[in-house]
Amino acid sequence: MKAEKLAKIAKQVRLETFKLAMEHKEKHIAPSLSSVDILVALYEGIIKEEDKFVLSKGHGCLSWYIVLRRKGFCPEIKGHPDRDPKNGIFCTTGSLGHGLPMAVGMAFARKYKKRGGRIFVLMGDGECQEGSVWESLNLARRYCLDNLTIIVDHNKQQALAMICDVMGQDNLKEKFKVFGCNVLDIDGHDMKQLLESLAEKNITKGKPTVIIANTIKGKGVSFMEGQPEWHAKIPKTDDLIKKAYEDLER
Repeated sequence: MKAEKLAKIAKQVRLETFKLAMEHKEKHIAPSLSSVDILVALYEGIIKEEDKFVLSKGHGCLSWYIVLRRKGFCPEIKGHPDRDPKNGIFCTTGSLGHGLPMAVGMAFARKYKKRGGRIFVLMGDGECQEGSVWESLNLARRYCLDNLTIIVDHNKQQALAMICDVMGQDNLKEKFKVFGCNVLDIDGHDMKQLLESLAEKNITKGKPTVIIANTIKGKGVSFMEGQPEWHAKIPKTDDLIKKAYEDLER
């Protein structure tokens, strides 16, 4: 599917994500909006039947639920996803730093059993402060897991603060390279760049692939974009709700 068409789908997914949040009073809207383009690119343009996806940043699940619905699944709407393979959810996530270790295990098992298919995992950039991330990458490097693709939703925020004010990450790309990864740095809202970076042609034999997708937290809602206080907050006034819908429908 062409990038232009997927960009239109992503716009609709953002609107439906906000509607879902308001309907279920789920608060993690901003971290869900930042990863919409990534999820649409994966599910509408890349992921095949034999592949698996893990959402390590489990709190950003609202947009994932919408994308899964588009593919015919019926996930239960919760603040964090619980394992439900029949509906496309293969891991329970929410405690940060857990998704990548599980994805590494899946990729290793496939290598060991000589089975095909790719394992994709979407992480937050704040999550990259967890030690389990780098321990898992050591394993991925040791066992040459080139069937593993890691996407980092690099929106430069963690919870209620900017990452640079908590634990600076200026060298995130270099860190992944040191841990033996093939690293790509892209605009996480550019559908063409997403599709190109996720394509099989970018797999480097013997190395896991990391895509650092530079995004905007709260993408699409003007008063949420880049504002840490909206990490886990739902708009309550009629004016803010109206403004959000106006932004997303524009």
